[in-house]
Amino acid sequence: MNREEKSATIQEIAAQIEASEAIFAVDYRGISVPQAAELRSKLREADASFRIVKNRLTKLAADKAGEDRLAELLQGPTALTFVRGDTAAAAKAISTFNKEHEVLTYKGGFMDGTTLDDDAFRSIARLPSRDVLNGRFAGVVASPLTGLVRGLGSMIQGLALQLGQIAEKGLVTGEAPGAASAGPVAEAAPADAEETQAGSEEPPEDETSEQDETSKEEEE
Repeated sequence: MNREEKSATIQEIAAQIEASEAIFAVDYRGISVPQAAELRSKLREADASFRIVKNRLTKLAADKAGEDRLAELLQGPTALTFVRGDTAAAAKAISTFNKEHEVLTYKGGFMDGTTLDDDAFRSIARLPSRDVLNGRFAGVVASPLTGLVRGLGSMIQGLALQLGQIAEKGLVTGEAPGAASAGPVAEAAPADAEETQAGSEEPPEDETSEQDETSKEEEE
């Protein structure tokens, strides 16, 4: 590898370090080419990559990327897993692969600002994948919302039924039941009273004419 190739490798590894959410370091001694291809295929599903690195060049790349924690892991044969996507899925892929082949030794790693020892790595590998967690979270959020929508629907339906019953009883306008039919009768009552009073004060026309005729006969 000439100087230009080394420089390009350092730039490439530095870019991978900067783009990673987590990095796992393993001792890869004993892994075969087909096995490495199998592991790479599984890690791609978690948006992660598996790379066998040269320690000296990787230290230079780590210095360039400003990642000091990586230097202490670069002892002996080293392969790095650069995780850009689902950290739990990537850790699970490595753990599952190693249970089947038993060729990798976990050396250490980190996720954001957290250093991951072997116990922490195993704990992360046991976590559900990001898709599963997102599905569970969506279910938890949707459940109360569904209940709220159903509750509001029931309240609105019940209110509509009550308003319908009130409207049938004539209470929506603020009038007492039967008030509309009682109005005309109440208004007609005074007219009848006036007619009765007028009749008692003025005699019939026939009686007046008979009295006039009697008076005339007496005068004669």
